[in-house]
Amino acid sequence: MPTRVCCCCSALRPRYKRLVDNIFPEDPKDGLVKADMEKLTFYAVSAPEKLDRIGAYLAERLSRDVVRHRSGYVLIAMEALDQLLMACHSQSIKPFVESFLHMVAKLLESGEPKLQVLGTNSFVKFANIEEDTPSYHRRYDFFVSRFSAMCHSCHSDPEIRTEIRIAGIRGIQGVVRKTVNDELRATIWEPQHMDKIVPSLLFNMQKIEEVDSRLGPPSSPSAADKEENPAVLAESCFRELLGRATFGNMNNAVRPVFAHLDHHKLWDPNEFAVHCFKIIMYSIQAQYSHHVIQEILGHLDARRKDSPRVRAGIIQVLLEAVAIAAKGSIGPTVLEVFNTLLKHLRLSVELEANDSQKGSVGSVTVSSKDNDEKIVQNAVIQTIGFFGSNLPDYQRSEIMMFIMGKVPVFGTSTHTLDISQLGDLGTRRIQIMLLRSLLMVTSGYKAKTIVTALPGSFLDPLLSPSLMEDYELRQLVLEVMHNLMDRHDNRAKLRGIRIIPDVADLKIKREKICRQDTSFMKKNGQQLYRHIYLGCKEEDNVQKNYELLYTSLALITIELANEEVVIDLIRLAIALQDSAIINEDNLSMFHRCGIMALVAAYLNFVSQMIAVPAFCQHVSKVIETRTMEAPYFLPEHIFRDKCMLPKSLEKHDKNLYFLTNKIAESLGGSGYSVERLSVPYVPQVTDEDRLSRRKSIVDTVSIQVDILSNSMPSDDVVSNTEEITFEALKKAIDTNGMEEQEKEKRRLVIEKFQKAPFEEIAAQCESKANLLHDRLAQILELTIRPPPSPSGTLTVTSGHTQYQSVPVYEMKFPDLCVY
Repeated sequence: MPTRVCCCCSALRPRYKRLVDNIFPEDPKDGLVKADMEKLTFYAVSAPEKLDRIGAYLAERLSRDVVRHRSGYVLIAMEALDQLLMACHSQSIKPFVESFLHMVAKLLESGEPKLQVLGTNSFVKFANIEEDTPSYHRRYDFFVSRFSAMCHSCHSDPEIRTEIRIAGIRGIQGVVRKTVNDELRATIWEPQHMDKIVPSLLFNMQKIEEVDSRLGPPSSPSAADKEENPAVLAESCFRELLGRATFGNMNNAVRPVFAHLDHHKLWDPNEFAVHCFKIIMYSIQAQYSHHVIQEILGHLDARRKDSPRVRAGIIQVLLEAVAIAAKGSIGPTVLEVFNTLLKHLRLSVELEANDSQKGSVGSVTVSSKDNDEKIVQNAVIQTIGFFGSNLPDYQRSEIMMFIMGKVPVFGTSTHTLDISQLGDLGTRRIQIMLLRSLLMVTSGYKAKTIVTALPGSFLDPLLSPSLMEDYELRQLVLEVMHNLMDRHDNRAKLRGIRIIPDVADLKIKREKICRQDTSFMKKNGQQLYRHIYLGCKEEDNVQKNYELLYTSLALITIELANEEVVIDLIRLAIALQDSAIINEDNLSMFHRCGIMALVAAYLNFVSQMIAVPAFCQHVSKVIETRTMEAPYFLPEHIFRDKCMLPKSLEKHDKNLYFLTNKIAESLGGSGYSVERLSVPYVPQVTDEDRLSRRKSIVDTVSIQVDILSNSMPSDDVVSNTEEITFEALKKAIDTNGMEEQEKEKRRLVIEKFQKAPFEEIAAQCESKANLLHDRLAQILELTIRPPPSPSGTLTVTSGHTQYQSVPVYEMKFPDLCVY
């Protein structure tokens, strides 16, 4: 019972004390005396300067009742405090709040769960009150610590434990709401507070039985679930906390998540980690997404020495974060993401290579590590691909160049990836991984012109791996090319090499070839043909290689072919047929028949695409003859298991082959310029043959026309026309400084044409015309008439084709490289 005083003493007591004493009944079970509580409230509102004294006296009584375990009177005191808080909003409420918070702290410090819950409920009510003026001295450090401790309650009674944990979570939610609405809200975002709040919420969120794995933002839980389930309430509070985070304090809210996941070893398996970061990415403001991605990348770097499964778990979390961020703002972290991922890809391949070199000792363990590293590599590739495929086209082009610059090529140092510790096996592995990443980035890329998709700075390094002695690398290069070339989604219709009875049934989509695409083929067509030609002659080709090569020819026909390109492609196909028959590369019978089947499938396709009846008839006749006499020359048979192969191809009847004269006759009758069909296709030699470790070196002759300064003596010019032999060419190609010399020559030529007067250039071209005449006549057996006027032009005749007069430095001859 409360202490009663006599009437005389009571009359002498201050009025506010008498009003406070009157609200307490003799029996606490009767509850708060409402009539007296109304008097106390009216007094507090009328005399707000007395609020601090009222609060101090109530705090004194409550402290005494807590110590004496008078729970009934404690409840009445807290109810009175709550009503006073709700009723009074004057400037003088500040001292009263201090007394109130002191009483709440007393309740939270008590060991009785009911009092702790009571104090929490009062604090939550206080947190929802909006104060007129900010408090510059009030801090909530004690409440953060106490509520966080309650979130980790280990009470023996499950119901009481759940009740205390819910109270702790609600208390944290109240602290967050109060401090965010306060002018000094930055204090709650300090690391010492976040290191307590975030792990407490995550600890309770771990109790969710079924982790939400949906890609979209999870649905909001009901109010009943929040009140009854600590996990649901903790998740709701976590979302609210992150939603209030700003640019300056985002990192402080995210870093404790990593510490919690590390401490509880939640990266493997990583379902809970993925769930947490989905909540983070959907809760924060979209413009801050790149902060979270940067934090994940930094943590991945910090854990680079951990087990492969831990690293794979972090990378998969990054994938989920990127998948959400790609829909909004990614910020300036694009290259950083790819650079970090490629660095970890190289690290994984290096670890895998080192493990594989340890020998047979502990082979089971090594094999297990290799499999784990492959999980890391696949996770990296999947993340790169998904991230790249969601970028806008201009950023995707930059990423394609960035990844291509990392692909190592034997014999060059142009790549920026450190492969010194990888060895040949590791280098091959990193090449495959990078090309697989590039394949995923280019998936779905649609450029209006092929020049945009395949600029020279990207095409040259991309084609270099296509000449390597590794069929898987060549397959990846071709698939990347298909992604960039196929602008009308025709590739799926061309899948699988076969004789198509009616191409019209495929409903091929195509548009008229634009001027930019025509220019691209004039500049890079020979380079594409060369790589297809040499790729067909690789001795380790499998069926998929031939299928991809066929698709390449078909896509070039659909996307880039005008009449001139069609003629070049037919020349290329006939050259492949001739190479299979002559077999200078000593290919196996399977590969020779595979080339023959590829040629048949492509000529069948192109003949129907250009719709020349005579050409279609010739192709169909050859295919019918092959079906009856040599089915191993057709793709449906040669790529079938246990196909019977011939012993030789020399004795076959010419009706089994596609004949140049027949094709020229059929196309000539339809208006095609077929003179170039009589000139056999021969690919040009470049440094790639040497850099890509190919066996063949010389396939053709490259002529350099020097139009440098007049200061060079004429005798020196004449001496350059020495006899061209195999040994001389080999010596020239094998010279270490050839590349530097060529670059210097080109630089001088460009500088001269930029700075020299036009009259000087024209006079120089005229003086070199006779020299060019002699060289062309000697090598190509061309009939060249001297220029009729001193204009620096030439007229060239080859067979029945007469090339119009053009300036010497602009002449372009088939299969002739003029520098």
